[in-house]
Amino acid sequence: MAYTKEDIIRMVKEQDIEFVRLQFTDIFGQLKNVAITASQVERAINNEIMFDGSSIEGFTRIDESDQCLYPDLDTFVVFPWRPSHGKVARLICDVYNPDGTAFDGDPRGVLKRVIKKAEAMGYTSFNVGPEAEFFLFQTDEEGKPTVKTNDEAGYFDIGPLDHGEGTRREICMNLEQMGFEIEASHHEVAEGQHEIDFKYADALKTADNIMTFKLGVKIIAQKNGLHATFMPKPIFGINGSGMHTNMSLFRDGKNVFYDPDGPRKLSKECYSFIAGLLAHVQGMAAITNPLVNSYKRLVPGYEAPCYLAWSASNRSALIRIPASRGQSTRVELRSPDPACNPYLELAVCLAAGLDGIEKGLTPPEEITENIFAMDAAARDAAGIDSLPGSLEEAILALEADPLILNTLGEHVATNYIHGKRREWDEYRTRVSSWEREKYIINY
Repeated sequence: MAYTKEDIIRMVKEQDIEFVRLQFTDIFGQLKNVAITASQVERAINNEIMFDGSSIEGFTRIDESDQCLYPDLDTFVVFPWRPSHGKVARLICDVYNPDGTAFDGDPRGVLKRVIKKAEAMGYTSFNVGPEAEFFLFQTDEEGKPTVKTNDEAGYFDIGPLDHGEGTRREICMNLEQMGFEIEASHHEVAEGQHEIDFKYADALKTADNIMTFKLGVKIIAQKNGLHATFMPKPIFGINGSGMHTNMSLFRDGKNVFYDPDGPRKLSKECYSFIAGLLAHVQGMAAITNPLVNSYKRLVPGYEAPCYLAWSASNRSALIRIPASRGQSTRVELRSPDPACNPYLELAVCLAAGLDGIEKGLTPPEEITENIFAMDAAARDAAGIDSLPGSLEEAILALEADPLILNTLGEHVATNYIHGKRREWDEYRTRVSSWEREKYIINY
């Protein structure tokens, strides 16, 4: 939907909208907003709303704090979960400096830069379909989250086993009112774990959709007395939550990953894209798997991919090529988790794939056997490397990958690494309940 400024002013008036949330995302993937009343909408769409960037972690210093919000008019939508009187709408914004230049630390701007590079290489669209998983937990009498699910369901089960089914249905209905096309919704492997898949779109719209999706899931869950979390591994011993990312490149309406005459009906560009992902996936890990907790999911035995390999069917591989061909040909990266900043995640995925295409890289041979069943010697013999085993290892891999650092830009890379090092140090020096239970009596 392409809206003009006049459209926005008219819709705010006609639909009795009283508040508009001007939303943006910080470098760590947290959604922020400045709320304005309807009377200020004209100022907003003329890019006249400012905020204090020094209050946002990783944005600006206190001595250069003023920043401007430039709404993307096409992102205008009314929140369906708000009351019908005094409606609330939102606009997703780009962050600019007061002099009218784009702010280097805006994650949406990082993704836009890589999309421009793809366009310069002749690719008219980078389409992405995410599969974001989440848990629904019960809350206690104070409304704080527990890790109880009251749910004994498994993969694709339905009620009465699936106690989150009603909430999941309500989430789907609300998202559809906001323009999402919901393709599938089901219970996942673990108790209390769910997945809602929405239709692919170009990368920028998909990143916007992921942020809206996470907000909607949390709000509807809270309305129903539940807590939704996109934490990658909330409970030991059961599957964690991933966000498999399906990607395809298009040129003039045609999927360039498809070649009816190529091996497995995949094009040379597709193979080079896969090779680019494999070449940079360790350096990308601090972006695609951004938390200390992310690396509790990336361990063998819980369906999460930890080994650098690709396959046309093997789900133990990091990169899988789903069976569909023609316009639906796509590359599925299985390592990302839903805690990531989607703008940065899609930016580094696209940059890595384009690097593979530019350099004409060739991926290693397809791995068809179950990598989880291999021992270390067998993996070494097959040349299968691993993802970083901790956030600390991921930070070091990021610092050693010039392409990923350059994709993020100096501002984002420096502030992101600084924030993640602080997070790792806080974790590393904290005494856990596991340590107390293990050592306090015996020692």
